[in-house]
Amino acid sequence: MRELLLGLRLLLGSGRGNRVRFLLMTLGSAIGVSCLAVVLTIPGILAAQDARMAARQPTCARDVQGHCTDTKGAPRELTRTDPLGSRPMTRVFIAPGTKRIEPPPGVAELPRPGEIILSPRLHEVLHAEPGLAKLLPGRERGLIGGGGLAHPDELYAYIGVSPGDLKGADVVTLFGESYPPSPTVESSTLDIVRFTLAGVVLLPLAVFLSVCARLSAAVRVRRLAALRLLGLSTKAVQRVNAAETVAAVWLGAVLGLGIYELVNQMISRAGLPGFKWYPSDGAISLSTVLVCLLGCPALAWFVGRASARKAAANPLAVRRGAVQKPPTKWGLLPLVPGLGVVVGYCVVGATGHAPRDTQVSAVLMPIAVVLVGAGLVLTLPFLSQVLARRAARSSNSLSLTLAMRRNEAEPGGALRVATGLVLLVYAASLVQGVLIELDQVSKHNSPVQIYSVGLDAVSAEQQHALESIRGVRGHALRMSSAADFRVGEYQPVLDAVIATCGQLRGSVAKVEGCVDGRPVRLQETGNGYPHDDVKPGAAFRFHFWKGGHRHVQRLKVPEDILRYRDWDDIQAMDADVLLPPSFLPAGYRPDGATLVLVSDSKPATVRNVLDDIGGVDPTIAVDPYGINVTALQQIAVVKTLLAIGMVLGLIIGVAAYLVAATDRAMERKPQITALALLGARPGTLRAAQVAQVVVPLTVGLVLAVVTGKAAESSYLVTGGGAIFWDGKGVPLLLACALGAVAVAALGSLPLVGRRIDPELIRRD
Repeated sequence: MRELLLGLRLLLGSGRGNRVRFLLMTLGSAIGVSCLAVVLTIPGILAAQDARMAARQPTCARDVQGHCTDTKGAPRELTRTDPLGSRPMTRVFIAPGTKRIEPPPGVAELPRPGEIILSPRLHEVLHAEPGLAKLLPGRERGLIGGGGLAHPDELYAYIGVSPGDLKGADVVTLFGESYPPSPTVESSTLDIVRFTLAGVVLLPLAVFLSVCARLSAAVRVRRLAALRLLGLSTKAVQRVNAAETVAAVWLGAVLGLGIYELVNQMISRAGLPGFKWYPSDGAISLSTVLVCLLGCPALAWFVGRASARKAAANPLAVRRGAVQKPPTKWGLLPLVPGLGVVVGYCVVGATGHAPRDTQVSAVLMPIAVVLVGAGLVLTLPFLSQVLARRAARSSNSLSLTLAMRRNEAEPGGALRVATGLVLLVYAASLVQGVLIELDQVSKHNSPVQIYSVGLDAVSAEQQHALESIRGVRGHALRMSSAADFRVGEYQPVLDAVIATCGQLRGSVAKVEGCVDGRPVRLQETGNGYPHDDVKPGAAFRFHFWKGGHRHVQRLKVPEDILRYRDWDDIQAMDADVLLPPSFLPAGYRPDGATLVLVSDSKPATVRNVLDDIGGVDPTIAVDPYGINVTALQQIAVVKTLLAIGMVLGLIIGVAAYLVAATDRAMERKPQITALALLGARPGTLRAAQVAQVVVPLTVGLVLAVVTGKAAESSYLVTGGGAIFWDGKGVPLLLACALGAVAVAALGSLPLVGRRIDPELIRRD
């Protein structure tokens, strides 16, 4: 305790410069802890949203065999999830029974037939888009409370209907499951978030906190050496230094948690693109408080003790300015295995043997990314000294020689300023790779959109209404021949399309020589030849139903071939034969057929078609091919989290630069003053200061770009996508690197002032 009090007294009574450094340490720690709190609370936000989705899930009490029990008179429900733009809209149709059940969270009572209960956001959308009323039939009765919604912007509705209007519904006796039907972010997708945040935020954050803990290292080491010479023990000297560091970090941690809480209240109410949460979801948990208030000061304690080890062990060498030991090559230790994994994945990707075991890759890739990032930080001092020694020997410029000799003597001084910028460029490459992979998942370039509706779920009148929807350019019936399971050998199945030539032309890209009224074989010109199983003359049976009566009709595969060209990204007519509408028996409907509607893929057209399908029957199950709104929503959440990570990484990188540059400016003033008194011109000193930072920074940025692109490519290889090598991202990375060099150069200029203060070179 005596050493702790001594450290605090030295802090408060050692001049304005040390108090400024203490303020920098505190502010830097506050920024770092607030960023750390953001990273630590993201899983809690996602878990809270998943918990509310699970709590409202309709289900029933089940017996040992898994069958619903006590279903007599129980209500029935039918859940439909449709795309509303790029967001999912969930509608839960409730048909009441004679038995009353507890309503889901956020709802006081279940809606009666003809009533709807909407989420606040869906209420706003409904009033802005009246056409949506076709999907939401009924009179608004109220709004769903926050306890029944995953997030404030969720589109959710409970719709009361009569039991006779609900087909294919399930019994519901209670609400609440142990897990949600579709989590906010799937576990595999969440691995992407963890992978990115580890490389983009946590690694620069660890470097930043260590930079904050080692501010004014040279001044503090000389002061600690003086205390050691005055009789303090080795451990006491280390504890004195740790006291100042811990005090700054602990105060910064408290301030950082306050900053996070304020930011959480502001941003959660405003929301982020694709991601919004309730303020209570982002509340600081006990584990986050313990990590920030105990873990960060503990890290600062060990860093403080380690930085005072030299002064405690050899105080005379510190006071007399002995030459520092050169950095060792042990910094290469994490870089070598990290690059080994990264280069290995690049090689197997280039040779066409991309790995299929994603579980191993999910573990190896984050480890490799962290090892490469840590290796960059630890290797830079060694590389900087080697480069400085060779450049100083061959240079004829006074400014460059001064800069290189200073880097040779103190290789870690300039790199303290540059490390945050190097890691920022390295992290930018990783984020590029993740965005490329997500873009491959969500890309939809087809000029048409296909909608599939099961024919068994609609009547003949509804089928005609669906085919007449405004915006539908083509439609057809898809059906398959009946298979004979009594035969012991393989029986091929014939896929047929029932459509006119006009309907076919509206559905596909190109048709050659179509004639109405006759069956023909279909050949897609982009896929070569018809299927081998579909031979001319082969007979197939199709089943048709009218009421409870079945009719079997035989078809012989025709000789004639109709050639057509389907769309590249989506197959509208994936069938073997084209049959005219006259093939259908009067009044009969094909067994297990699907109605396929085709429209343009413009967002407004897709929205109108989906709304009109809901106008025919809001309970119809429609499959908009290629539009997975749940996946799109998850991708939007992940992109927002990546944006948060990049913003945090940018804040950390810039803060590390500003804090380290300010500290270095104060630390270098005596040396700059001494050189000025010896006759060095201000222009020469400014050029030397710029070169002292820019040269090692350039080396670090080159390494960051090379290793970052390698890590990005290896990540794309393990992601299983079609793109492994991203050449388009190189100019952006180079622009980021040049921007970092420009910022570092401009930040080095104020180190040399116009006024010379000889007091700065006075002995302590």
